Amino acid sequence: MKSSLTILCLFVSLSISAFASDPDMLQDICVADLTSAVKVNGFVCKESSKVNATDFFYDGLASPGATNNTMGSLVKAANVEKIPGLNTLGVSLSRVDYAPGGLNPPHTHPRATEIVFVLEGEIEVGFITTANVLISKTIKKGEVFVFPRGLVHFQKNNGDKPAAALAAFNSQFPGTQQIAAAVFASTPTVPDHVLTKAFQVGTKEVEKIKSRLAPKP
Repeated sequence: MKSSLTILCLFVSLSISAFASDPDMLQDICVADLTSAVKVNGFVCKESSKVNATDFFYDGLASPGATNNTMGSLVKAANVEKIPGLNTLGVSLSRVDYAPGGLNPPHTHPRATEIVFVLEGEIEVGFITTANVLISKTIKKGEVFVFPRGLVHFQKNNGDKPAAALAAFNSQFPGTQQIAAAVFASTPTVPDHVLTKAFQVGTKEVEKIKSRLAPKP
């Protein structure tokens, strides 16, 4: 009985680790048909006769993004929506550009672990564990840092020069949930009485934050 229980635990452990990221592919390629109305866990495959090299190519990360916004940063994603050939391959990239003082605000990727490689400058990076412990470090050009899947994390350029980084994910479509926007700018909005109690502030403060984060018309 004890031996059987050990085998069962091992099987469950291996099964969980096997499905920790996107499912394995079952064919050479499955280029995403982004126009299909059929919804699956991923995208349906385009007809092989219509596949060409452009399905596996994207030049959107070659140039810096405009950082003249509230946060002073811009994320340019190279996921399955930009590169249909990534469908079922379980990887994607993003480029993040930061103005001096720019912040990629606290957010999570519910479907992927992330590893960041600094292209230029240096950035402060950090993530927060479920025990509310902050793991943080300043990294510079050529260095890397890992953000575990699903944990809240951020990057900030504390320097006086622009910075840039490449982020790699073990998912074709990692998803991003900005913490502040999710809490204060959802549709419909989270009730004020929930937010005032959760953040221990008054209604005026909540409404002020909501007004600043509201989507621009």
